[in-house]
Amino acid sequence: MEDLQASLACEVNQSTEVDRVVALVMKAIEGDVRRMAEAVVLKRDDQLLGSGEFELREKVLGMACRILEATVNDRKKGGTRAAASSAPTVAKTRGSSDGEPGRS
Repeated sequence: MEDLQASLACEVNQSTEVDRVVALVMKAIEGDVRRMAEAVVLKRDDQLLGSGEFELREKVLGMACRILEATVNDRKKGGTRAAASSAPTVAKTRGSSDGEPGRS
């Protein structure tokens, strides 16, 4: 029963954190979404695909960049409660040549 309560508490915390990050992301891209909608509305049918499509894709990539930037900056300010996990240590592996002269 305690496991279930702990699991539910974890889900509530995650849900709260997700809601907070969604608000952060929406603030970071609020103007971008409107500009994308305007760009699509202003294009004629024959302009939507091709160059219009690539313009839209560039805007989406720019939004993704701002989302990542806002998230990273938020974490730097201590927005997350959990410590960042460290990368696992990799054991040194022998390569095909370990520095010793080989046979010919």
